[in-house]
Amino acid sequence: MHNAPAVNYPVGRSRFQGWLVLGLGLGASVAGALWLRQIDAVGWRQWLFAAVLLVASGTTVLAWLRSARGNLSWDGKNWHWTGAAGSSQGVLTVHLDGQFFLLLSLRLDTGKRLWLWPERRLDVTRWSALRRAVFSRAAVVRDLGVRAAVPIANE
Repeated sequence: MHNAPAVNYPVGRSRFQGWLVLGLGLGASVAGALWLRQIDAVGWRQWLFAAVLLVASGTTVLAWLRSARGNLSWDGKNWHWTGAAGSSQGVLTVHLDGQFFLLLSLRLDTGKRLWLWPERRLDVTRWSALRRAVFSRAAVVRDLGVRAAVPIANE
């Protein structure tokens, strides 16, 4: 297999992640409301549920608002991240492939892990090139006899 060509792709706040956070928060709120409707008196368990829901929802919304923004690039050999704090090289891992979005983590040389949600809508013309680079990297690593950071579907 040939290496994928170099590609630069913009990464920003993900609409999919935002809708996912909103949907899960609303779903949990509806479940809590139905639970409250079934009981006669509100006790400590219901207050605990409300507090945990509020903290969890707030944390996920803050994480979404503070999503990493920058440029993810593949030079044919290594992954690079260029953001507000500068540029750094890292190891990319795919966690979820939704066809029109990806959930990736990039372990930087500094030891920091960035969670990235690149979406097709940000650059339709380079989306296929990004996907080729993300998934071809696993084959390159496998050929070198190293455990792949990106899972390979055919194994």
